[in-house]
Parts: sequence; structure tokens; C-alpha cells
Amino acid sequence: MTLQRKATIISSLTATLLVLVKLTVGILSGSVAVLASAIDSVLDLIVSAFNYFAITKAEQPADAKFNYGKGKIEALASVIEGTVITMSGLFILYEAIKKGYTGSETSYLGTSLAVMVVSIVITGALVAFLSYVGKKTGNLVIKSDALHYKTDLYTNGAVLISLGLISLTGFELIDAVIGGAIAIYIIYSAYGIIKEGVLMLLDVSLEPDMVERIKYVIAAEPEAQDYHFLKTRRSGNTNFVDVHLVFKPNILLLTAHRASDRVEENIAKLDPDSEWIITVHLDPYDDSDVQD
Repeated sequence: MTLQRKATIISSLTATLLVLVKLTVGILSGSVAVLASAIDSVLDLIVSAFNYFAITKAEQPADAKFNYGKGKIEALASVIEGTVITMSGLFILYEAIKKGYTGSETSYLGTSLAVMVVSIVITGALVAFLSYVGKKTGNLVIKSDALHYKTDLYTNGAVLISLGLISLTGFELIDAVIGGAIAIYIIYSAYGIIKEGVLMLLDVSLEPDMVERIKYVIAAEPEAQDYHFLKTRRSGNTNFVDVHLVFKPNILLLTAHRASDRVEENIAKLDPDSEWIITVHLDPYDDSDVQD
């Protein structure tokens, strides 16, 4: 089992534990902030389960129907996850406004405070683990999951502050205000997840720094006179590069082929943790101005 699949299982189990604890306390206490955190954990569980499915599918090899594999399902998963997070944020915002209007009281403050402290510790450990896996694998789904739980860490901290202030002052409006602030932050965070997923679905190029490094590798090949039509994109954990290399017209095909192999090998070394599919076209002259 791959590291990223293990990560989704661990996040699913963690979300299940947090759901059971926070949902129970949220309902009993009547705190909109705790309930908001509980609802977010329910969505965490759904998203983590979906992420496991997405990663499992994305890791399947290319076949006759999906010639380039199913890596883009990771981007689709990120868009769906971001949409779910946005919906949860809107629901929490509604609950916050509702409590601010009705002024209902919060009970079981001591238990709620203890639950949120435990949640912060557990979520913090999970964020550290997912961030490590996301950095090591470059997996977009894991990175989205890490960001999602990082927002949970912040919201749990805000809930803890909310409950502490209510315990000290008895001012119930604090719960509604902080719950609403959490909702707005959740919605804002979801935008970044959705944007990254959509860009991958639209075949956005690799990061500018990586593209510049690729250009440097190509320009460093002594047999190549020039290059053009450089295109890059990413699908799941696979980087795609397409480029035309210009050689002298009288160069041996074997020599040009070996040069292109060197270019491919050196580009792949730029990110050894990712898969690379590099297509090099061998041109005897610069055809960049030729129209089809």
C-alpha cells in the first residue's frame, strides 16, 4: 500500500473519532462553534473516504481506454472537496446567524473545553503527518487534505477561545461571532483548493520555477542547436513535458536520439519523487514559424 493511501486511511479514522466526540458534545452543549467543528469533522470523514477512492483510482496504470492514466481524478477530488468545504462553511454561517438572533445558551462548557483541547492535539498531529506525506509525494489530494485539516486546527483553536470567553464572561454572542468567523475562513480556504484542482483539469503548466529549470536543462544539451514548442502540465503525480529540439540537418539519428535521451533523463532528475512522461521531437531545422 502506498504512503498516500495509508495517509487517507489514517485521516479517515481520525475524522471518525473526532466526529463521534464533537458531535455528541456539540448537540448536548448547544454551542454553535462546537457544532460547527463537529459538522466540519463529518465532512472531513466523507472527504477522506472519497480521497482514498480517488487516490486508489489515480494510481491505476494507463490502459487501452485511459492512455495517460487516471491522475486527473485527484484534481476532480480536490474540486469536489473544496465544494463540500464551502457548503459546510455556509451551513456554519447560517447556524451562527441563527444563534446570534435567538440568543440560545451554551451548556456543558467544561466538557466542551476538554473536547476541543483533545481535538487540537489530535488534529495537529494529523496535519504534521499529512504535510509530510504531501511534500514527499507531491500528491494534490493529500495536500488538499492537509490544508483542510489545517483549517480545522485553526477553527478548533477559535472554538476553544470562544468557549473560554463564554465561561469567563457569560456573553453568548461571542459563540455566534466566532462561529461566523470560522465559517468565513472555511469558505476562503476552500477557494484555494478548488482553484488548484480546476487549474490541473485545465492543464495549467508546471510551476514557473520548474519550467525555468527545464529550460536550463534543455539549453545545456550541447548537441541541440535550439528548442521550441515547450509545453508542460501535471496530472496527479505525473509531469508531462513536450518539446521540439533543433539539430543540425546532417546529424546522425543515433546521435540526436542519444541527446534527447540525455535531456529526458536530466529533466526527470529535477523531481525524482514524481513520474515523468517526456516527449521530444527531433527537428532538422527550426519549424516554429511553420503553420499547419
